[in-house]
Amino acid sequence: MERFGFVGLPNAGKSSLFNALSRGTALAAAYPFATVDPNVGMARVPDSRLDRLAAMSRSEKVVPATVEFVDIGGLVEGASTGEGLGNRFLAHIREVDAVVFVLRAFTDADVMGPTDPLEHLGTVETELALADLASIEGRVERHRKASRLDKTLVAEVEALDAALECLSEGTPLYRSGLSAEVRTLLAPWFLLTNKPVLVVVNIGDDQLDDAEALTKPVVDAFGPGVEVLPICVQLEAEAAQLPVEEHAEMLAELGLGEGALPRLLRSAYAALGRRTFFTTGEKESRAWTFRAGAKAPECAGVIHTDFQRGFIKAECVRWDELLELGSWSAARDVGKLRIEGKDYEVADGDVMEFRFNV
Repeated sequence: MERFGFVGLPNAGKSSLFNALSRGTALAAAYPFATVDPNVGMARVPDSRLDRLAAMSRSEKVVPATVEFVDIGGLVEGASTGEGLGNRFLAHIREVDAVVFVLRAFTDADVMGPTDPLEHLGTVETELALADLASIEGRVERHRKASRLDKTLVAEVEALDAALECLSEGTPLYRSGLSAEVRTLLAPWFLLTNKPVLVVVNIGDDQLDDAEALTKPVVDAFGPGVEVLPICVQLEAEAAQLPVEEHAEMLAELGLGEGALPRLLRSAYAALGRRTFFTTGEKESRAWTFRAGAKAPECAGVIHTDFQRGFIKAECVRWDELLELGSWSAARDVGKLRIEGKDYEVADGDVMEFRFNV
């Protein structure tokens, strides 16, 4: 399961966003460090394709893809050296797959803290970069000495030196321009700024009409490649506590459509280069997560390792073609059901059945 960590200053709205996504009850208070221990929750990745396949198959059970969110306490200036319990908090997100910045733009006289999202961004990025710098500086020399005897470590040491140069200038690695190969070599170091990033700009309910203008400075600061989403987190958190029908009704009344959270979940899912294939039948329809570019045996292994070990073939059809035809047997009858082997690169939206022998 993919894991995402929320990062931001105190009172930026991280715990409210966590509650909105997970329908949880994390303490969301208007004072710093209300969150002392990390909150961990799961959220379903909305996918209308799965719902339609389940309706076609009259499935007894529907299992969507899920992601996990970790909400840590707010960071403050000096967090990288332990201010405000910073080191303790940062340790909780070292092993997440991607980081979600929560930047405050809403104004509320009862809530402490700055309301300029760029001020939030500057502090958070600085602390994450300093934390990474300290993490590398403490260990790189031992690695450098080891590389004199083990030449397989030379490329990793060179990658660490490149990272040190960027971080020493206060540049997060996701802004550094380092190649994908170098960043892959840094992956075992679990550096905070070497992870994919998403950004939520938390706006007030009185700022919905100005959402684009409020997010533009943040979009400009990041440039292409990082998605920036304006979300009224408080509204979304309140709606999430309602029954499903009332939730949809409230969002419709506010002119928010399906709400911003499904878009956030889909963006988070896509940020890691993840894709979805489906299985469907009377007992169950399920969405399965796989990495982009994976071949059929690897996807079979997502269901069970035995499927990958004893892979023989995959039967697959595009989800929309299957819906149009109405059943698996109909797809087979008209030749839309393809037989694919070990070299088939699975496409997002494939509906699959695997044949195996162990």
